[in-house]
Amino acid sequence: MTGPDISSQRADPFAIDAEPDLSGFKPRPAQRTPAVARATIRQVSEENNFPSREAITKPKPKTQRRRITGRNVQINIKAKQETVDRLIAIADRRGWVLGEVLENALVALEEAMAR
Repeated sequence: MTGPDISSQRADPFAIDAEPDLSGFKPRPAQRTPAVARATIRQVSEENNFPSREAITKPKPKTQRRRITGRNVQINIKAKQETVDRLIAIADRRGWVLGEVLENALVALEEAMAR
């Protein structure tokens, strides 16, 4: 059983002399939407918890303490945040890298223990 021959009803997309009738296609007239005040946009976005795209002020990155010192062995220790802050504060006051703070602290500790 065969269906109706629909190939005769279809347009030939490869026909050279056939121009399609595009008279029914016309652009829509431009519609201007009324401008919304920025304050209204901000209010609606805040009420609906939309994230802001404004730049977030980032904290100043920590300064690098890199100098060629001959120290090439890494030590990894756990400490309280207050201890780490004290270590960094000493390094900043003296202009030392953290390895120098450790070396000087060990010298002071050894001298104190020798008394």
